[in-house]
Amino acid sequence: MPVDTLANHSWADEIEEEEDAYQPKVFTDENGIKTIVEFRDNEDGKKVKVTRKIRSKLVTEHVNKAVAARKKWAKFGEEEGNKPGPDMSTTTIGENIPLKLGSTAGKSVETVAAEEAQEKLRRQAKAKNIMCRICKGEHFTSKCPYKDTLPPLDEIANSIESAKLENAAAAAADGPGGPTKYIAPHLRKGAGGTGESMRDTKRDDSATLRVTNLSEDVTDNDIYDLFYRFGQIARVYLARDRDTGLCKGFAFVSFTDKEDAERAQQAVNGYGYDNLILRVEFARSS
Repeated sequence: MPVDTLANHSWADEIEEEEDAYQPKVFTDENGIKTIVEFRDNEDGKKVKVTRKIRSKLVTEHVNKAVAARKKWAKFGEEEGNKPGPDMSTTTIGENIPLKLGSTAGKSVETVAAEEAQEKLRRQAKAKNIMCRICKGEHFTSKCPYKDTLPPLDEIANSIESAKLENAAAAAADGPGGPTKYIAPHLRKGAGGTGESMRDTKRDDSATLRVTNLSEDVTDNDIYDLFYRFGQIARVYLARDRDTGLCKGFAFVSFTDKEDAERAQQAVNGYGYDNLILRVEFARSS
């Protein structure tokens, strides 16, 4: 009997048993979790046991009909005959970027056309150098802070030129022969009495406010917008740096009425503007 047992035993059976020990074993429980147990040799030559648990989850996604139809296309090329879905060896999955439609959704054709026309006007205004006809500033004439108090500079220049021409004509008429000498306006023909002296004329600063602690980004329009609600403004002067053109930190605002200036001083003094606290006081005449 012992001889028969040795005769029936083969060395190939031992090799098969060793190979079967290294084959992975798969178990699935009632929750659908798949457990894979396998044995392998590590770097030190020792036999180790590796257990992996995989849980499958079905995810339903609503996609466009065209996308769903493309997913049913038969694969071709290197992917021909493979199972559905991307293969990591030949396919790279990119980032999912959602598509957002334009802001014109739900708007009428007239509204969209009006917005496009306004945007076109803005682009044209940026491309052109806007210049006020009154003060030659970079703004529209209708928004000029001096439109009610200051005549256009072109008219002032024309009046000065016409006055120069009249004076030249009068001087030529007085001395037709040879060189002429200067005659003061109040001593010329047609002038009555003695001229007024500028030294006796003093500017009334009782309705002028001095605004300090301004930021360097403040403009004349900002000062006007800050004080126009209190009354009629006669003049706004903003001190600027000659090299940079930025505000030097103070400005003067002249009202036509002193009561308006007092109300403005009480309201704006201590007011927070552009992250700074403004200080407003009446200007002192020098």
